[in-house]
This record gives sequence, C-alpha cells and structure tokens, in this order.
Amino acid sequence: MTDSSPPHSPITLFDTLHAQCEQEWQAYCYHEFIGQIADGTLPEQCFRHYLMQDYLFLIHFSRAWALAVYKSETIADMRAAATTLNAHLNYEMGLHVKYCKSWGIEEKQLEEVEEASANMAYTRYVLERGLAGDILDLHVALAPCVIGYAVICKRLMEDPATRLSGNPYREWIEMYGGDEYQDIARKAVENLDNLAASRAGADRMKNLAKTFKQATVLEIGFWEMGLYLKM
Repeated sequence: MTDSSPPHSPITLFDTLHAQCEQEWQAYCYHEFIGQIADGTLPEQCFRHYLMQDYLFLIHFSRAWALAVYKSETIADMRAAATTLNAHLNYEMGLHVKYCKSWGIEEKQLEEVEEASANMAYTRYVLERGLAGDILDLHVALAPCVIGYAVICKRLMEDPATRLSGNPYREWIEMYGGDEYQDIARKAVENLDNLAASRAGADRMKNLAKTFKQATVLEIGFWEMGLYLKM
C-alpha cells in the first residue's frame, strides 16, 4: 500500500486528525470507486452520476466558504475565505460545467438533478459544524474533501499500477494530482495549523477528531453514491 498522506511537512494538525481515524481514512483513499477510476473500469454512468452530484456539492461548498467569511475573526482570514469563495463560484463551477459537457451532460441537467441523500448528508454536516462551532471546526469538516482529493490523486499519479494511457478518467486524476491543486492542498494543511495555533488546545482535539472522522465517513458515502448510483 502506497502513502496516503498529503504533500506537507510533518507533524501537522492534519496528520494528527487522520491518524486518529486511520481505518476510515484508508477506506476513503482506497475505495473501490477510486480503484476503478485508476484502472479506467468505472462504468461511465457511475461517473456521470458522480459529476452531476458534484455540481450540487460545489454549490454547498461555496456556501461553506461564505460561512467561513462570516466566521473569520481577522481581515486576513476573511479575505482568504472570500478569495476561495470567488474561485469556487466564478471559476471552478464554470470549469465543472465545461467538464460535464465533455461527458454529454448539459448545464440544464445539472440545474435540475435531484440531490442524492449522501450528498445532502455530507454538505449539511459541513455547514452544521461551521454554524455550531468556529472557523476551525468548519475547516476541519472541509479538510477530508479539500486535502483528500489531493492525497488520492497524487498517489494515483505516482502509482505505476494506475492506467493513464487510454483511461477516460485521466483528466480527472491529473486535475487533482497536478501542481495547481496540490498547492491548494498544501495551503489547506498550513491553514489548519494556523487556525489551530490559537484555538486548538488539548481539550478540543477530541471534538476536532470526531468532526474529521465523521466527514471522512461521509466522503466514503459520496464514493458509494457514485459507484452504486445511489439517490
């Protein structure tokens, strides 16, 4: 089994969090959905289903970053969250719509798709943690997605068993495994540490670990939704 840690310097808050739910983290990073993407055998209807749900996920993800602006306690944190929000709403969602079109999915279909229960459970959990807690709680809930995709696709890019030539999912792998997204993940790891510096005493670690573990389990549910076309 190859490394499933993100590109960063040890020991970070992220190291501590995923070490406390290693079984769930491995189940997420090595899920069958990912295995079938790696060898190009994932049925295309499963990937289309995932892409359509991911569009809805991005909408709620943007709401989470808007909440991060509100929850921020410094101008610097507000600007950072606002920059990410702008990137999601005005750049990434446009790229996602374009990518979906290459798979035969029109924007109208994305706007009309019914939200899957796994999607709803995960996105509402992230928002709930942000509303109930502070900005650190919110970023910990977001971390399995933001950092996890980089971890997964970096491993796929480096694994000789991954089939890139002729793989219909190569662009997806390279998008999250490429330098641009890897840099986003590195900054997310650093941001967790910066936020934790003044907020994460020993008495908070139990709840932060619980949030991270639950978000990871819900990420597994997202793969399950895609693999088995669950609604």
